Amino acid sequence: MEDIKEQLPVIGITLGDYNGIGPEVVIKALQDNRILKLFTPVLYGSHKVLARYRKLLNIEHFSYQSVQAGQPFSSKKINLISCWDDTHEPAPGQVTQEAGLAACQALQASTEDLKNGRTQAVVTAPINKHNIQSEAFPYPGHTEYYADVFQAKEHLMLLTSEELRIGTVTGHIPLHQVSQVLTRDKVAQKIDLLLQSLRLDFAIRKPRIAVLGLNPHAGENGLLGEEDSAIIAPTVQSFLDKGQLVFGPYPADGFFGKHQYRQFDAVLAMYHDQGLIPFKMLAFEHGVNFTAGLSVVRTSPDHGTAYDIAGKGIADEGSLRAAIFEAITILKNRELAKLERKPSSASNETLAAVMQEEDAKPESLL
Repeated sequence: MEDIKEQLPVIGITLGDYNGIGPEVVIKALQDNRILKLFTPVLYGSHKVLARYRKLLNIEHFSYQSVQAGQPFSSKKINLISCWDDTHEPAPGQVTQEAGLAACQALQASTEDLKNGRTQAVVTAPINKHNIQSEAFPYPGHTEYYADVFQAKEHLMLLTSEELRIGTVTGHIPLHQVSQVLTRDKVAQKIDLLLQSLRLDFAIRKPRIAVLGLNPHAGENGLLGEEDSAIIAPTVQSFLDKGQLVFGPYPADGFFGKHQYRQFDAVLAMYHDQGLIPFKMLAFEHGVNFTAGLSVVRTSPDHGTAYDIAGKGIADEGSLRAAIFEAITILKNRELAKLERKPSSASNETLAAVMQEEDAKPESLL
């Protein structure tokens, strides 16, 4: 295989649950051939699924080449690796065990290529967290799967958009368990990881972070709960004492109501819905889910399978396209960070070229 470090980034894209909107948004996002100037796409799915949705959506201009496992990818075409036998017909809008198994097989195939360096990043289309469950996938979602497979000591689900970046201390757990698992160490780990990711993945040299409280009104000085004053506030203060720009805890309702998030580079919420509800209200059609803390780059759209509109041709591909662009940007930022850590390995002209390339947004090329 060609040395991908000297070529465009090679990015794997899984189709997700093929009865959801994953295949549709993938096809729509890759329809414009100009996108091949930015990266080399490798799809993990099946010819039958793509052919069915092309016909169903009446999409004429979408072509790809099939690639066998281990074969080189073409940098001038969309590449497809078939991950399962095409014995089942896609049934848009239906929840089936076959679709869950296929989604898992696509994940496994894309993970192997990511581990072996055949791809440099992965973008995952939505799965159904119920029908994918098996011995091979005993996880609440993609985030936990990648954290386990790539042995991340700590990881962070980070939703990103132009308007807002927001991570969560706890992830896919029941609400009644949040206060039980919340500790100073856990909050500190997530703050530290968020700071690291903002510097490494988003090239923000001195990030500003807002930390939300857990209880209404951030506990109202203990009247509405002790977690804010006993756990969150002291942890935030410990970062301030070290010169880090970390502030809080902020009452979540007023924080978003007054648009205070605009004053920060990122926000850390305490639990899933506290962060994802405002994020999806602000950026649902172009938001990106990024797993921070991994040695590899993994992004996804911020929406689910959307069975209710699957196969109807009305799914918006904006979030999937944004996930691709975010993966490209993060890869470039990580390469830039390597150059900055080893200034002797690159000339000033090389570093300037990298800086100039980083300033160019992929969207401007489409």
